[in-house]
Amino acid sequence: MSSKNVAYFDYNFAKHGGAISAITVQGDAIPVGALIVGGAVHVRTACTSGGSATVAIGAVSATDLLAATAVASLSLNALLATVVVAQTANTWIRVATAITGLTFTVAVAALTAGRIIVALDYYITTD
Repeated sequence: MSSKNVAYFDYNFAKHGGAISAITVQGDAIPVGALIVGGAVHVRTACTSGGSATVAIGAVSATDLLAATAVASLSLNALLATVVVAQTANTWIRVATAITGLTFTVAVAALTAGRIIVALDYYITTD
């Protein structure tokens, strides 16, 4: 038996800043043993930068949810990417340590505005 769940994470420049760095964004906990099978990245407020900033998003590794993406693609209301996890036992994102935050990695230049919501679909299997 298993149950499908959704965890939400909300990056907001006003709260988290936008310096070139790895920014941890807290959200709903995803427990040990969960399998992340998909999700969505939704830009709620356009991301801006004084340069050519990129943003990557990771749960277990730095880019397992979204590879480094140019700020020009992070426009208002963009449904940037569906988080696609290949549906094989070897490539699902397996949660070995509880996830309470995602890592938003800002590189190349700092962000000056933006808000990004990430919704992750995951299963918890039980006996």
